[in-house]
Amino acid sequence: MKKLIFSVLLCCVAIVASAQVQRPKLVVGIVIDQMRWDYLYYYYDKFGEGGMKRLINEGFSCDNQMLNYVPTVTGVGHASIYTGAGPATNGIASNDFRDGDKMVYCCDDPSVQGVGTTSKSAQMSPHYMLGTTIGDMLRQATDFKAKVFGVAIKDRAAILPAGHSANGAFWYDKSVAGFVTSSYYMDKLPDYVVKFNKQNTMKKGYDPKVHADGVTVTFDMAEAIMKAEKLGQNGTTDMLCVSISSTDAISHQTGTWCSPGKENEEVFLTLDRDIKKFFDALDAQVGKDGYLLFLTADHAGTHNPNTQREHKLVGGSWDKTATLRQVNEALSKKFGVEGKYFNASVGFSLYLDHAFLAQNNLDIEAVKAAAIAELKKVPELITAVDYEKAAVAALPQWIRERIINGYYKGRSGDIYAVVKANYFDWAVKPGFYGSTHGSWNPADTHIPLIFMGWNVKPGKTTRLTNMVDTAPTVCAMLHVQAPDASTGNPIVEVVDQK
Repeated sequence: MKKLIFSVLLCCVAIVASAQVQRPKLVVGIVIDQMRWDYLYYYYDKFGEGGMKRLINEGFSCDNQMLNYVPTVTGVGHASIYTGAGPATNGIASNDFRDGDKMVYCCDDPSVQGVGTTSKSAQMSPHYMLGTTIGDMLRQATDFKAKVFGVAIKDRAAILPAGHSANGAFWYDKSVAGFVTSSYYMDKLPDYVVKFNKQNTMKKGYDPKVHADGVTVTFDMAEAIMKAEKLGQNGTTDMLCVSISSTDAISHQTGTWCSPGKENEEVFLTLDRDIKKFFDALDAQVGKDGYLLFLTADHAGTHNPNTQREHKLVGGSWDKTATLRQVNEALSKKFGVEGKYFNASVGFSLYLDHAFLAQNNLDIEAVKAAAIAELKKVPELITAVDYEKAAVAALPQWIRERIINGYYKGRSGDIYAVVKANYFDWAVKPGFYGSTHGSWNPADTHIPLIFMGWNVKPGKTTRLTNMVDTAPTVCAMLHVQAPDASTGNPIVEVVDQK
């Protein structure tokens, strides 16, 4: 009888154990700033073994992954990846946007103080982001036992991915030659960050963001966090969000792989070498099957118009400053009131000066209509759209959808200028070959998304997937609720692998 009772108890224990939610020990998100999807294949033969090639060959690739909003810029991209939402619901309208009567930076927070630095550049938090993130939902699902950290050279690339309830986010401050944080997360730097900064050989004032060694210092810091915090070894599922910023800064300066120099190649081959070392560290700490990893980009990048023209390809630049000056003159003449009708522009989003219009009893709808009529005369633009009437604009669905998904009332501008494909929003001088991003075209919106590790089999899909699908996919795999503002859907080819 005792043996029978013991056997029944063992069966009950086994049933309970088998019913436990299966999750990886660690989730790792890697975002490569300004990485075009075609870099995976353009540089493939130059990649070594164990790094990017391992990711491509062992992972599941969503080869038609797109941003389904504009503006296609860094702050928006990092927020959208991790919230599963575009600006329309997560509130991050651009890197800079209007808040009431002033322009603000997406992570500015004067209510907090820098930690590890006295610089105002560390007064940062995610308070402008209205949606929760993958990490926030994981923390909730584990009764906040899960540890979640973010790291990058750029502050917004560390803060927004980590989310609101993160245990920490660290970014680089060149004035102290080390990683810092803010009082939003903690009162003092952890000992391992202090130690890392002391061992850092970079000098004060040196900006690793514009050099390939910025990739290395970011992965080294990520590894230091992983080891010191024992991520993946805490009896629950932890998360580490790593963002590589140098790829963007270098591309802005010297261009894509189409540019004459080798700077882009250098930084992506550095990425390949450093990511191999990081994969090795992950394998050692939690095992190859112990972590779920995804790699993607916050946006892609457009080839320089000088390069395009040299090869008889389309592309050019729009002198936005000159255009706004001309439109302002036309509005002054039409309405009989001299003044500054536009008080800001961020990329292709144009902001009317609402206070000026109110002071002069000018009807904002009439001014918008007149401004749009003038903008439509500009040869570098396809058209211009009233944000609030974008749903009925005579535009391809591809573009119209992106404008609507990128609009947050009160933060976005009043008018969106739809530039021609492969056009910059500033005058490009001869001899300059740097790249940029921000627009609706596939050069800016087509990005990589590859999953690797826990419960992922090699493969790929060319079905259209969107950036906002990334967070719901990860959350579905973890069996946790999608982030609060999410508008994406789980990618079934990844979630339903058998």
